Amino acid sequence: MKRIANIGSLLKKIYRVYSIELIKELQSRGFNDLRPSFLEILMYLSENDGPSIKMIGKACGLKKQTMTSHLNELEKRGYIKRAHSDQDKREQLVFLTDYGEKFKLNLLQVTNDLERQYTTKLGEVELDRVELMLDNLYRELLENQTKGSLI
Repeated sequence: MKRIANIGSLLKKIYRVYSIELIKELQSRGFNDLRPSFLEILMYLSENDGPSIKMIGKACGLKKQTMTSHLNELEKRGYIKRAHSDQDKREQLVFLTDYGEKFKLNLLQVTNDLERQYTTKLGEVELDRVELMLDNLYRELLENQTKGSLI
């Protein structure tokens, strides 16, 4: 139990350091209105064009109320726009605006720079190994969660 708690704590700390570095770099490029809670949504939108609000929430692990609040803020700040689906008028799709696309380009540059820095610190093989182990752990936990068990 203690080992799993420690792994969870380390993952949270690593994500926090990564988010701070990412935001700091993005702020130096003029994106001064970001919050860490927006990053996951913007990263998802940078990789997926026009997903539904439900898809974003599921991918980011956010509840509908939190999603609505974050999307309202991102829309107000000019990063995103919403449009109704052609197939189902009740469903809203989310797209990056021109400003959001500019953010996306900067995000890709910054994440590539950070990846180079981490690769230099850890080495290519070690970084690949960490990613593979974490991906395996995540998939196993997710599979067990859907079965109703953690083990």
